[in-house]
Amino acid sequence: MMNRSFLRAAVLAALFPVSLPCVAFAQTAPVHLRPADQGWVSRIEDTLGKVTTLQAHFRQTAADGSVTEGTATLDRPGRMRFDYDKPSPLLLVANDGRVVFQDRSVDQVTTLPLDRTPLGLLLRPEFKLSGDVTVTGFEHRDGQIRIQLVRTQSAGEGSLTLVFSDAPLALEGWSVVDAQGRTTTIALSDVHLGGTVPQSLFVLPKAD
Repeated sequence: MMNRSFLRAAVLAALFPVSLPCVAFAQTAPVHLRPADQGWVSRIEDTLGKVTTLQAHFRQTAADGSVTEGTATLDRPGRMRFDYDKPSPLLLVANDGRVVFQDRSVDQVTTLPLDRTPLGLLLRPEFKLSGDVTVTGFEHRDGQIRIQLVRTQSAGEGSLTLVFSDAPLALEGWSVVDAQGRTTTIALSDVHLGGTVPQSLFVLPKAD
């Protein structure tokens, strides 16, 4: 069975890499975008900006190759929930400007500001890939687009790479490289957009 402390670390890395001593793990300078590439970036901004709710199955691959799965729910702006399938005791909920990670096996919770998380970018009221966000990588081949992002003023905290299909343009997942160069990948499947989501899903967990 996977070590639970490592699993908790993998979840934290996938969703909010924290400030650690920076290492040279990835490009941090703005990438030069050709006009065609910039067109895709604009389409991605427009497409994600129009997403209100998203529900999907996720498959998370940690840096050591271990895999966990579950259900992801986003309700923009500002709310998300990651339910990890049993026997995992993990739960992650974002709401009210905070992200709360709960390990129910030990009744432990960790709270961070939403704007410290890579996925906080997806939950903003206006999705923009400029200003306080810098595009540091762009690749389009074999029907897939990969766009690497860092926070402009804190690139050393880690990078987020969003992965899209190009026809139709749709989010397929993402990967996060934390400040120590460890990569965690999330792949989405069975994605459903739109519709209503029970707000009870986004009640922030608390330690008992």
